[in-house]
Amino acid sequence: MRRLRACLGAATAVTTVALAASALVTTNAAGASTALSNRWYAAAPYLMPLDNDPPDAGAIMDASGLKAFQLAFILAPNGGGCSPTWDGTAPVSSDTAVKAKIDAIRAKGGDVSVSIGGYGGTKLGQACSDPASTAAAYQQVITKYSLKAIDFDLEEPEYENTAAVKNEIGAAKILQQNNPGLYVSVTTAGTADGTGWFGKQMLLEAKSQGFTPNNFSIMPFDGGFNGAASQTAALTNFNSILQSTFGWSQATAYAHEGFSGMNGRSDTGEIFTQADFQTVLDYATSHGMDRFTFWSLNRDRQCTPADNGGRTSGTCSSVAQNSWDFAKYSVKFAGATPPTTPPTTPPTTPPTTPPATGCKTAWSATSVYTAGNEVSYNSHNWKAKWWTQNEKPATTDGNPWQDEGAC
Repeated sequence: MRRLRACLGAATAVTTVALAASALVTTNAAGASTALSNRWYAAAPYLMPLDNDPPDAGAIMDASGLKAFQLAFILAPNGGGCSPTWDGTAPVSSDTAVKAKIDAIRAKGGDVSVSIGGYGGTKLGQACSDPASTAAAYQQVITKYSLKAIDFDLEEPEYENTAAVKNEIGAAKILQQNNPGLYVSVTTAGTADGTGWFGKQMLLEAKSQGFTPNNFSIMPFDGGFNGAASQTAALTNFNSILQSTFGWSQATAYAHEGFSGMNGRSDTGEIFTQADFQTVLDYATSHGMDRFTFWSLNRDRQCTPADNGGRTSGTCSSVAQNSWDFAKYSVKFAGATPPTTPPTTPPTTPPTTPPATGCKTAWSATSVYTAGNEVSYNSHNWKAKWWTQNEKPATTDGNPWQDEGAC
C-alpha cells in the first residue's frame, strides 16, 4: 500500500472526489492503460491474484461496480536476490498469469495498483543493498504492468529493520520522481494510539528523506480493536501523529491519511461488519481522507460449511454477507454508485464448527514450506501463508500457518 497531494478541506475534498471518480480507463491494442482517477486507486481493495482461491475480478466488477484492484504481494525471491517476484515464488520477469488478469481487468474499463511487502516473507528492501537498487527492482514491476499506482506495505518484520525501511522509503521517493503522476501509498500497522513505535520511526524516515506520498495508511485491526468506534479513534490519533511529524494542519494531514481495514473476522478474532465499514467510510469521507481500502477481496464472500465458518479464513469473511458486500464500500468511497440488484439468496449466519475433513501430510520441523502448502498438526489441517521452516502451526498472531479446521 503511496504521492504529494494538494491540501483540501473536508468539504472541498468530497466535492473533488465526486468529480474525479467519473474518469474511466481506456486501453490500447497492447493492453496498456491510461490512468483512472486517483480516487479509484485510493479505493482499490487488496486481491491476491495467485493464492487464497482468487475470485474472478470481472465478476466482482459486474456485481459491485468496482474498477480498481490492489494486487498483492511483490516480495524478494525466497531463495535470495534483489529481483521482484509474486509471493516470493513467481518471478515478475517471466510472469504471464498475473499479466493476463490485469489485461482482462483493463479490457473491462478497470485498472490495478500493485502492493509490495505485506506481513511476513522477505521484502526487497531487506534483500537489496540500497534505495537505488530497491527502486530498480520495483521499476521492473511498474514497467512490466504499465502501472499508474503502487503501494508500499511496510509492516512486520521489515519495518523493524532500519536499513530496510530506509531502502523502501528511498525507493518510493525515486519511483515517485522517475514516474510522474504515479500514485503512491504507504501502509503500516495501526494501534489504538494511531501507529506504534516502528510506524512512527517510518514516518520520521520519510520526513528525513523529504518524501511525501499520496497517503500514509494505517491498518486498525489485529491490535485489540472492537468495531468501527475503535478504528475511527485510531484514525483521529494517527492524524495527530501526522500533524506533529510533518507540521501539517489537521486538514492537510487528513488529505494524506488512509484507512486499510479487514473485512469480517480478523486474524485475532475481531469482527468488522458491513455496518462498521459504513461508519468508517462516513468518517473517511467527512474528514477528507485520501484512502479507504481493505484486506481482502479473496475474503469478500461468505464461508460455507466446507470452508472455514467461525474462524479466520483467507478465502471468506466468517460473517454473514452477500458476495462482494465489502467491495461496495470501496465503490462508494471512489464516488460511484454500486448496483442495487438484490441477492437471490439472503445470507445466513455461518456455522461455528466446520465439518471434519481428511488430514493432510503431517507437519515436519525439518521441511521447508511455501505459501499454499498444506499439512496436518494436532488433528487440524493447516495452510502456509508464506515461506516457513520449523515453526509449529498455531493461531497466534504472526504465525505463518492458517488453520483450515479439524481433520
